[in-house]
Amino acid sequence: MRQRQYRAPDPRDLVAVAVVSVLFYAFYYPAPYAHQVVERLPIAVVDADRSAVSRAIVRNLQAAHEVEIAADAPDMAAARALVRSRRVEGILLIPHDVGAAVAKGRPGAGIAVWLNGAYLLRAEAVGKTIGTAIAATLEGRLAGLPAPAVARTPVVARPLFNTTEGYRDYIFPAVANIILQQTLLFAVARFVAERRRTGRWQPQRRAVLGVWVACTTIGTLSGLFYFGLVYWLQDIPHGGNVAALLPTVPLFAATVAAAAMMVGSMVRSGDDALKLLIPTSIPFVFLSGFAWPLVAMPGWVRAIAWTIPVTPATHIFVPLNQMGASLGEVRGAVAMLVVQLAVFGSVAGYRLTRSD
Repeated sequence: MRQRQYRAPDPRDLVAVAVVSVLFYAFYYPAPYAHQVVERLPIAVVDADRSAVSRAIVRNLQAAHEVEIAADAPDMAAARALVRSRRVEGILLIPHDVGAAVAKGRPGAGIAVWLNGAYLLRAEAVGKTIGTAIAATLEGRLAGLPAPAVARTPVVARPLFNTTEGYRDYIFPAVANIILQQTLLFAVARFVAERRRTGRWQPQRRAVLGVWVACTTIGTLSGLFYFGLVYWLQDIPHGGNVAALLPTVPLFAATVAAAAMMVGSMVRSGDDALKLLIPTSIPFVFLSGFAWPLVAMPGWVRAIAWTIPVTPATHIFVPLNQMGASLGEVRGAVAMLVVQLAVFGSVAGYRLTRSD
């Protein structure tokens, strides 16, 4: 019967996962979103009106960078066929008599938009661009009409924190917390488990504390590297409250390191640790509360979410970095990290200082 051969754990494995992968993700992950917004998404236009108003709407759409008129469909059946074949992302239907209704200021004239909802961000971008083009056209056509044919009060929207309204500036500050947690979690749990499996783990308190401090230091340096240099290089909104980051980044790293050591104390080998932890990455993304608000989740899901370090971390670092929040405004999430550190650290310390 063939026996599986394991090599002795090497501290360089810890560096490879916790340091090299952090460097890799720092530049790889934001790269696909460098343009920030979607561009040149194809749509089909069904112009049943063929009036000056409908032609003006089409011209405004042609000038937009977000969409491209890929087809002038003769009817809705042809347009739907284009959507089903994935040749276009949406349909703009300009019904008959829209131009006459706008010219007379007659209410009830409608323009229909169908969007492919499989990709929410694409649908949002296409819908916003089409709406802007229609609004600009109608504003010009209704400029000479007396009120109340057209509203005279302008509405100006100014984004406060994601000033570019870009996808990268929205997603990367949240996903960065996942990257920092998972890379440190994988590396430390595997390192501890392998040391225990090969009999090289030292159960003395000083040794356990030393490993925890070393891993916390690696996690702290990675977090400061992200929130400082990487955000600056990627031109991501940052630096809202640097002073508050200095105590909270080490707290987060210490909590993740303690959780990883606890996991490493419960599995038989480093491979088992990775088998257990790798599938958690995607669930942790959704449980962190940036893709969908925690308050909108069921109570039992929220309870699970708050047991994961990345959940309070997201509610600490995003407000501090992007919104300039004070430490007092995130004190609830900070307190949760402290509780997690106490629990994970106690369990890990108890298990790792026992003599097997």
